[in-house]
Amino acid sequence: MKTDSFRNDLLDHFNDFQRTIATESGDWTVKGFIDLYKNIYTVSVDTKVISKIFELMLFPVISRFAVDHQYQMILSEHQNHYPDISFITQDGTKIALDLKSTYRASEDNVAGLTLGAFTGYFRQRRSLKNITFPYEQYAKHYVLGIIYSRAEESKEPQRIYPLDELHNIVSVVRDFTFLLQEKWRIANDQPGSGNTKNIGSIRNIKDLVEGKGPFVEHGEEVYDDYWTNYLTADMARAIESKVPYRNLDEYFKWRNRTRRKKKWTTS
Repeated sequence: MKTDSFRNDLLDHFNDFQRTIATESGDWTVKGFIDLYKNIYTVSVDTKVISKIFELMLFPVISRFAVDHQYQMILSEHQNHYPDISFITQDGTKIALDLKSTYRASEDNVAGLTLGAFTGYFRQRRSLKNITFPYEQYAKHYVLGIIYSRAEESKEPQRIYPLDELHNIVSVVRDFTFLLQEKWRIANDQPGSGNTKNIGSIRNIKDLVEGKGPFVEHGEEVYDDYWTNYLTADMARAIESKVPYRNLDEYFKWRNRTRRKKKWTTS
């Protein structure tokens, strides 16, 4: 199977994604949660809450896409397992798809995406720990991303509205941009935020949409090697070693040194 056709076919559904989550004016179609008494509780601006709602809303469109193109669609059984969705084509090709969302931090940049672990299954590519199928079995690893803007009103405390005031509720997010890229094409050479051992994304919106991360000019093999050997300060201390590199420039110097050392020891 030509895996590029998977991406092209899914891109054809982007208009369906847009219609599902946004009004013609660009507002989010979700206003809140409703209870049996017809009270509407406004949505929190918490990124995890918004991300989960996006997943629930897009799932029917992605399911139709899978049926239309005769892909077997397997959902992750656990919240922290990779990937969110595994597709299997008729010839047995496996394709990973992760759903990600982030907000605009400025006109040109986003807050950032985390693109999965650079330890565990990423390094032990035949392992089944925290992954649906072994990493090495996936032909492609895609990220379906949603970029949004947060409304100024979203900073207000959550409120409860009666159902007849539905149209008075301001959507907490708006102005959506979708992207679909292979993970390595939008990866940065820095980890994601926090102490988690996750690969961070680039942050420029145009580069995210077009898949123009720093690894593109070097190829996926360099991306794999970079993150397979990357050590945080804590990881280095744990094995009584030093951090070998902190960015791509330092990586290439480190890789050249290790190649020369290997050549000396084998000659």
